[in-house]
Amino acid sequence: MPQPLKLQKPDFPWWLVAAGLLAAAAALSIAESDLYSQVFATVAKGIGITIFVTTVAFVLASAIGLGIALMALSGSRLLRQAARFYVEIIRGIPMLVLLFWIAFAGAPALVAAWNFLTLPLQHAGFFEPLLVRDVSLLWRAIIALTVGYSAFIAEVFRAGIQAVDQGQVEAAKALGLTPFQRFRLIVLPQAIRTILPPLGNDFVAMVKDSSLVSVLGVADITQMAKIYASGSFRFFETYSIVAYIYLILTVGLSIALRALEKRMRRGHDPAR
Repeated sequence: MPQPLKLQKPDFPWWLVAAGLLAAAAALSIAESDLYSQVFATVAKGIGITIFVTTVAFVLASAIGLGIALMALSGSRLLRQAARFYVEIIRGIPMLVLLFWIAFAGAPALVAAWNFLTLPLQHAGFFEPLLVRDVSLLWRAIIALTVGYSAFIAEVFRAGIQAVDQGQVEAAKALGLTPFQRFRLIVLPQAIRTILPPLGNDFVAMVKDSSLVSVLGVADITQMAKIYASGSFRFFETYSIVAYIYLILTVGLSIALRALEKRMRRGHDPAR
């Protein structure tokens, strides 16, 4: 008879020890070198913009993604097809192309549509016509990341919601809970535990993809590095610092999300 598979104990995270030692060595080198300290001080000015862009875009993308997922699971064929159309089209466009399209084609179209819809109010003196330059490149970049990632997050939410045992949903329905109460109290809490790992992966991926906003001149980490390197020709030192900062951000986030996932799993472990 085939032997049951034995659960392997998790390995000690030697990779994390090695990464920590490398990070400490890099930090020591930065502190002792005037050149690396200057590069780090310049590039680090973009950390705030990177965090702001990532956080705002991820929150908006999660909200839109949840709405698209609910459309995909609705009883309306029109809503299901509209959700599938959105997901397949957006996922098929490279993020850089989407960034350019929204920044230089989508934003002017939205401004023109806004001005057309508010034309009577403009004539009445309530609004001034909106100009394309009034929409900052920072917010165009945020909108592009929001649109791009909302399609992927929608699929994460859809899979998580479908993974919830339908028997529990039927039991809640028999108890007289409204559809909103069933979703809020039964479906969503269980779905969150399922979708947390892929949702965390999308967040880490967005941190890295936020570097693409530098092509619009947004003063994030990568843009500050491009400006410094083009003026000093210190490309090796500059982009080594950029890689170091992004690694600190992404590895730190991955460890925090893994700890949160483990804590949630322990908190809902029936054996405890």
